[in-house]
Amino acid sequence: MSMITTPVVLVIMGVSGSGKSTVGGLLAERLGWVFEEGDSLHPASNVEKMAAGIPLTDEDRWPWLAKIADWIDNRLDTGENGIVTCSALKRSYRNVLNRRGSGVEFVYLAVGIAELTERVEHREGHFMPPSLLDSQLSTLEVPTGSEPAIQVDAGPDARLVVDRILRDLGLAAKPAQLTKPAKTSARTGAAPKSPRKRRPASPRQTR
Repeated sequence: MSMITTPVVLVIMGVSGSGKSTVGGLLAERLGWVFEEGDSLHPASNVEKMAAGIPLTDEDRWPWLAKIADWIDNRLDTGENGIVTCSALKRSYRNVLNRRGSGVEFVYLAVGIAELTERVEHREGHFMPPSLLDSQLSTLEVPTGSEPAIQVDAGPDARLVVDRILRDLGLAAKPAQLTKPAKTSARTGAAPKSPRKRRPASPRQTR
């Protein structure tokens, strides 16, 4: 178990389809920490290449990684905890993100190839096509014991994944919110109103 102290930035890493955004968002909510989606820091040229099914080169990634590293340094310089998502596939990439040598913990989300393929093929609204998964898997260098990192099996229930991360890192957090969604009306999409209780009819007066 890796016990960490604050301030710290958690880098939620892994290949496409591993659940970085979902897990990172839930983790930030449980901890009350600032959250940043690493993909939002990509330059437009990178997004266009990936959307066209063209793998990024190291030269494409260095400026993007530097932006994420700047975000991390800003959190640590102000004594603020944070969470950021980033594929961080190679150790050299992770070295850029952890350029100061402290204050960063990598959380590698490990998912089997069959499950990853299923996820990316059914994912909607993301610029990265499923065809790039093989390229990411071939580039991936799993973090070693000499790095500030933990590995978590990222199954389909993201809440359980978050619980495992919190436990492995020894972090105290708010309990997960388990709420049942309200049933919606098939016609309007709005939650149905509770039926009004009818008052019993007043007895008619007789003359």
